[in-house]
Amino acid sequence: MDIGIPKETRLREHRVALAPAGVRTLVQKGHRVWVESDAGLAAGHPNPDYQAAGAQIAYSRHEVFARAALVATVFAPDPQEYGDLQKDQIVFGFWGLPATRPEDFRALETSEATVVGLEAIEDESGHAPVRTSMSEIAGSLAVVMGSGLLLNAFGGKGILLGGVPGVPAASFVVLGAGVLGRAAARAALGLGAQVTLLDVSVAHLRAAASYLPSTVTTMLATPPNVEKALSFADLVLGAVAVREQRAPVLVTRDMLRLMKPRTVVVDLSIDMGGCFETSRPTTFTSPTYEVDGIIHMCIANLPSGAARTATQALTNATLPYLQAVADHGLDAALRAHPELARGTYVYRGRCASEALARSFGVEWRRLPGAGE
Repeated sequence: MDIGIPKETRLREHRVALAPAGVRTLVQKGHRVWVESDAGLAAGHPNPDYQAAGAQIAYSRHEVFARAALVATVFAPDPQEYGDLQKDQIVFGFWGLPATRPEDFRALETSEATVVGLEAIEDESGHAPVRTSMSEIAGSLAVVMGSGLLLNAFGGKGILLGGVPGVPAASFVVLGAGVLGRAAARAALGLGAQVTLLDVSVAHLRAAASYLPSTVTTMLATPPNVEKALSFADLVLGAVAVREQRAPVLVTRDMLRLMKPRTVVVDLSIDMGGCFETSRPTTFTSPTYEVDGIIHMCIANLPSGAARTATQALTNATLPYLQAVADHGLDAALRAHPELARGTYVYRGRCASEALARSFGVEWRRLPGAGE
């Protein structure tokens, strides 16, 4: 099979979908891999590394999509590129379709391509290997960058996340006890912060409590508890996700008034719409903005800040699925890997997600292996 790895086009996106080691694995299986020139450069993988792994270098994004039956990318193509997708072409990437416009979703169906959302690959127990790998990185980076924003030099209130002897540590509040929230809580604890973790599910809080030290405070994410936590927070992380749906808004603009001035908000639910009413996407070049005296950072591709680590983690998580499709074909791979079927948003131009079908008012079909 011809497999394509395009260069990412999103601003300050330094990751690449597959490291040279992953390319070598596919080439050794008899597949041909096309890598756009300099696709891996920012992640520390120049063209010669891919050529040594057996890849062919393509010299434009258009060439990659034109040659490949299977495309592996980090972020999905922009809606204006949907016309470049081919009938029956398979595209792996972070699509975030629950937050897209209805007209763009219908244009995607018109392409008759198959779309696999890396964020939606998930087994029956809720384990999502790709999302987990990126969430672990994002959670750690959110603490590193958020703690920096608390310093005077970056507009913060001038406090150290972990405090010092005789001076209390900062209060770090996490909304969402999933992988991302737990990773951030663990990183913040390592720096000495006071951590409070909220979630709508007692089961999720119980699982988090068994994973984290007993010094973490857990609270059910009822409106009164969220308001209480916001009132004493110095740094707040939004890590809320609902599968195949827009992230719920837990913090309204009116609730910002409860927060202390210069408090920092990091909303990592932004790729699914954000869990703060006041959130809007930001970038590494312009990471923050203020609303009512509260500093917001909403970088959707935060793992790109550690591009080499993130690329290797992404390769580890996605390679088994890419190899299954390339070796055995799409339908056989979907039957063999039910989690892959659950991550397929669109199958040859037909919506394959019941939740998306309800959101966009379209028909859908259940794929073999997708389960109930």
